[in-house]
Amino acid sequence: MNLDQGGDSKTRFAEYVAGLGSVIGHAERTRPLRDYCTGLMLPGDRKSVEPMAARTAPARTAAQHQSLLHF
Repeated sequence: MNLDQGGDSKTRFAEYVAGLGSVIGHAERTRPLRDYCTGLMLPGDRKSVEPMAARTAPARTAAQHQSLLHF
């Protein structure tokens, strides 16, 4: 994983999460990992996954909250 290369931030973020995802060993955890990392970088309260869930999946906040908790 070479994060020093050029490219837009979305591509670099996707590569970063893919690198982390390859270590966790479960393909089904890649999306919650991406959502969790995205929630950490968004502005707002980060002491709880509930506000992160509301920002990363506003249409399904309760389900996203559970997904992030289980991650």
